Amino acid sequence: MNRIVNAREAAIVVINKVLREKAYSNIALKQLLEQSSLSRVDKALVTEIVNGTLKNLIKLDYIASQFVKMNKKLDNHIEDILRTGIYQIMYLNRIPDSAVCNESSNLARKYSNEGAVKFVNGVLRNVSRSKENIQFPDKNKQPVLYLSVVDSHPEWIVEKWLSDFGFEFTEQLLNANNQVPSFTIRVNQLKTNKEKLAKILEQEGIEYCDGIYNKEALYIKGTSAIESKPSFQQGYYQIQDESSMLAGHVLNPEPGDLIIDICSAPGGKATHAAELMDNKGKIIARDVFEHKLQLIQQSCKRLGITIVETEIFNAKELDYKLVGKADKVLLDAPCSGLGVLRRKPDLKWKKAPDNFEELARLQQQIISKAAEYVKPQGVLLYSTCTINKSENINVVEAFLKSREDFYLEDISQLLPKHLESSTKDKGYVEIYPNIHGIDGFFIARLRRR
Repeated sequence: MNRIVNAREAAIVVINKVLREKAYSNIALKQLLEQSSLSRVDKALVTEIVNGTLKNLIKLDYIASQFVKMNKKLDNHIEDILRTGIYQIMYLNRIPDSAVCNESSNLARKYSNEGAVKFVNGVLRNVSRSKENIQFPDKNKQPVLYLSVVDSHPEWIVEKWLSDFGFEFTEQLLNANNQVPSFTIRVNQLKTNKEKLAKILEQEGIEYCDGIYNKEALYIKGTSAIESKPSFQQGYYQIQDESSMLAGHVLNPEPGDLIIDICSAPGGKATHAAELMDNKGKIIARDVFEHKLQLIQQSCKRLGITIVETEIFNAKELDYKLVGKADKVLLDAPCSGLGVLRRKPDLKWKKAPDNFEELARLQQQIISKAAEYVKPQGVLLYSTCTINKSENINVVEAFLKSREDFYLEDISQLLPKHLESSTKDKGYVEIYPNIHGIDGFFIARLRRR
């Protein structure tokens, strides 16, 4: 980390890890920021450049292609220096283009040679002079290519959503994926309340406002290191998006319940359920990796939760000793994650269309096992953080065809009245970033007869 001298260099280091070493952007970015000595302002700039570049990767490469010969093979670092430079020129108006060109040239000198310096400087200055006149694909003649380039999503995702949702909805969805999501925390009502926490946040210099749907949700800003704050360390809140909180309310856990969280890590829903149960009852939180279970244990200790027991267990297998024992079973299934692209933009470049059939088979396998744990009159909640119907309602409908002893239960009274949905009374809700302003999500509540 000592060799990283500024925010722009830090950004290309993270981007290189994400695109070439398959690192996850949120993890790579967090690790670098924690280990660096950059100022708070520079850390914010690193975050903006990394996330902005990854969100707009196709568009940035399309712009670059108008100024670079297509047959020119670029060094990885030079390619990323160009991408981040073009992003700053096109999107960060507060930074002079001349400064972007100079800083990018300095990076090229550090990572390559004088020829690369002249090349980077020439390309970026040409982009700067021509940025108001850059031509993009024709919206009417090439709708897939147009949306793919302008909103920077792979063509296969564009084609899929055009088929599922139509042009107007898809365009809005793609655009929403490129917006900066709110940073959301869940007030831990076992230790405090929203009013008391608000005063603590003010003392820590953290800005806040109420969430849209959940009474325990707060949107915050004004900090780049929330986990270092005393308020976090003392367990007054948990980081969690509102769509994930909604799953907790649809589960509707009650004090004294026995709940099995099938795929629990990192434990956001399990800890939320414990808080809603007033820390009374029992939650068995399972995962296949010990290090992930440790994350749940750490959160529970910090939040003051004592009713969560963690266990290593493979959700594809059946635990016979718990068959028919649970009041409620929570299955937040492994999924493609297409609902959280605004929060994890690198997922766009790591997914492939052939993932879906395999995922759907896995989800069907797990839900069939999860159902066995539900006692008569008990509840099975199925959720994902994707908006892909083959992983959502199609999985639920296939399950219901095989299990006549389960049915979808009206969830209208468990969701906020102002949450827009035409399917609440049918037992499930589809949440979209462009409609609801929170992460894309799917939640279905099934009752056993």
